[in-house]
Amino acid sequence: MLTVSSSCSSLRLVQPPLAASPRAKVALSRRFHCASRLTYPSRYRVVSSSARIAKMDSNSGSSISSSPTDQQVGSFNFLTKKVYVPPPWAGHLWSMPSHVFSLGHLPTPIHKWNLPNLPNGTEVWLKRDDLTGMQLSGNKVRKLEFLLADAVSRGADCIITIGGIQSNHCRATAVAAKYLSLDCYLILRTSKDLVDNDPGLTGNLLVERLVGAQVDLISKEEYAKIGSVTLTEILKEKLINEGRKPYVIPVGGSNSLGTWGYIEAIREIEQQQQDCENANVKFDDIVVACGSGGTIAGLSLGSYLSSIKAKVHAFSVCDDPDYFYDFVQGLLDGLEAGVISRNIVDIHNAKGLGYAISTAEELEFVKEISMSTGVILDPVYSGKAAYGMMKDMTQNPKNWEGRKVLFVHTGGLLGLFDKIDQMASSVANWRRMDVHESVPRKDGAGKMF
Repeated sequence: MLTVSSSCSSLRLVQPPLAASPRAKVALSRRFHCASRLTYPSRYRVVSSSARIAKMDSNSGSSISSSPTDQQVGSFNFLTKKVYVPPPWAGHLWSMPSHVFSLGHLPTPIHKWNLPNLPNGTEVWLKRDDLTGMQLSGNKVRKLEFLLADAVSRGADCIITIGGIQSNHCRATAVAAKYLSLDCYLILRTSKDLVDNDPGLTGNLLVERLVGAQVDLISKEEYAKIGSVTLTEILKEKLINEGRKPYVIPVGGSNSLGTWGYIEAIREIEQQQQDCENANVKFDDIVVACGSGGTIAGLSLGSYLSSIKAKVHAFSVCDDPDYFYDFVQGLLDGLEAGVISRNIVDIHNAKGLGYAISTAEELEFVKEISMSTGVILDPVYSGKAAYGMMKDMTQNPKNWEGRKVLFVHTGGLLGLFDKIDQMASSVANWRRMDVHESVPRKDGAGKMF
């Protein structure tokens, strides 16, 4: 572990002043603020000795201090590969990762979310996984830290993955792969009317194409008949025949190895709660969107095994709850977790009209939350999950009264750019400034910066 003294807002790890007192604490109501000693989770040991971060046993609760110089050097750890040390409560799981890449800006902050019209005594807090990084923002980064470490260790020279035309996972994979000097091949599904056309540069597509990802389009109809596994295998064989060494990442990065990303996120949340115990925040519930299953598998298993013990609610934005219970069970079995998915997570149907299809009411909800709280939700994942959560709180307030809820914002902001036409009329809050003719005018009075 790294121990740092920190005056922290929303629990970000920052470099301490040299003489900070570990006993100094500030209790600020309803926010994770502290000036206590912050102990950062020992999820890894740095392989390179140049990083000068001390090792410690993962089961130890003691901390090892590091000098200011150590921590300045440690700030260069981004994009480095490290030996992974699992949380002590997860050490018995199978498919244990050996290494992890540092791709995300972690830990992500937690803060109070002042949502309107909550049930009596209900508090909602926000875990800002939309802030894992600008180009790599969102929950997929946590999975990619483990998946790409595995790809590099296997000698891959390119990555294959698959998803929807505005897939956040595909965009994050394309950027992360290029960070690591790997080529990226994306199979993106679109409508049969557009499959033969240039897909354009809207939202995630712009980022993917800027970083040089090769985009292969497939119609939704063909995708449904062939399946993602077969499609990625077809491309994999093609690349092997060309002399390449491809590594396939499944839809959403959701396999047993990717699940470790959110097992690790639970350790992060657990540490954040412990470091600010005087804030009296112990979460009763964790709420998150579900699109491919890996995130909820990691969160629910981690919550079950750790000291968190929060009830996990997943709002599925595609397929139905039964499908995800079975899929998550497969991931848990791959880890030899010995638990039943239906016993550790409640999955609610929030897909509405379908995956990535938004109703006017859902988009209006996203706009209202943005205007009232300043938090921008994406329309495909967290927007639908938050909409489903608030709807359930309205219909079943007794189930939520007096509870502390942690909502995990999984990112996806670029998906909003695909909804411009639908949202334009609802955000028409602009006008030409009215300047009376009596106001003096003089050429050159205003500098055009």
